[in-house]
Amino acid sequence: MALCAAVSFWWLHTGEQEKGLQAQLTQTEVKLSAWITDWQWKTGITDLKQLGGELEEIHFFAAYFNPKDELHLTSDFREGLPEFLENSRKGEQLRRVLTIVNDRFDTDGTADQKDPALISRIVATPESRSLHIGHILAVVSQHGFSGVELDYEKVRKEDWANLSALYEELYERLQAEGFSLRIVLEPGISQSSFDLLPEGPDYVLMAYNLYGGHSGPGPKADHAMIRKLADKLHGIPGDHAIALSVGGFDWAENGKVVSLTEKRAVELAHAISDDPRRDPSSGALYFEYTDDQGIGHTVWYADGMTIAGWVDAARDSGISKIALWRLGDMEEDTLKQLKEYHQQSQHE
Repeated sequence: MALCAAVSFWWLHTGEQEKGLQAQLTQTEVKLSAWITDWQWKTGITDLKQLGGELEEIHFFAAYFNPKDELHLTSDFREGLPEFLENSRKGEQLRRVLTIVNDRFDTDGTADQKDPALISRIVATPESRSLHIGHILAVVSQHGFSGVELDYEKVRKEDWANLSALYEELYERLQAEGFSLRIVLEPGISQSSFDLLPEGPDYVLMAYNLYGGHSGPGPKADHAMIRKLADKLHGIPGDHAIALSVGGFDWAENGKVVSLTEKRAVELAHAISDDPRRDPSSGALYFEYTDDQGIGHTVWYADGMTIAGWVDAARDSGISKIALWRLGDMEEDTLKQLKEYHQQSQHE
């Protein structure tokens, strides 16, 4: 069948469609960054080898917390770090950034994801913040990173003032040592919390989770959502980024929802007789299938054309810094299309 994976790139090579893409592109140069996760570092490195020349930053999403509120690095991190550093050093001006997330690992190996109580403790006082900053500086210095990113989510309302103080204090310490700082913001951040954010750090606002494990079927983002969040991001002085999520989700009729990489979504699409359809409001692809147990499924996912449309929506709203969540098992045609899109933006 003529699956989108087979056609996601040829659209650029047809005269009418390529002309349409050129018309959509604005005059702002796209600046790309991307994440690689510790649990998927091998396929992430594979994608990095193809896309690395187009990236300004590569983020290793790989630092968590132990029961003592100290930074915790997994065995996957230690296994993947040498190849991460080796391949990221091949890119000119490519900054290597360690992403720290507020997942807390217990002694039995289980993880409490996005733990708000953890944030409450580490930001509570100037002393607790200083201790945390010391841990961060030690880890990034020891492991060869050039910057830090904090992805602290589900923050309690009463902790935002202290968390913003941490951002400011950490930024000053990192700047003094020659390191960068970027902060991840959830799409639902309140205006009152938004107003507390200090100037100085780079910020990246997540433009996804419109549909997912918390909802019924639909795209991770649509153009209206991206434009709305891009406008919100202008509330922070500086040049900040929008994060876009690749891959998709599979919703089963029995209520089970599974996250999919793009390659897995394409594999599932190969099993149906009809081509996936493209949603005009988001550019995402979707299709339905029935599994071996007779259970119906609905799949939505993003390909290269989807992502290009999302980037267009951000650029039309004045945001040209784009972060991709995440590398690993992306279709080769999508990576090629992203490379071409980025290269075109450099020559406008």
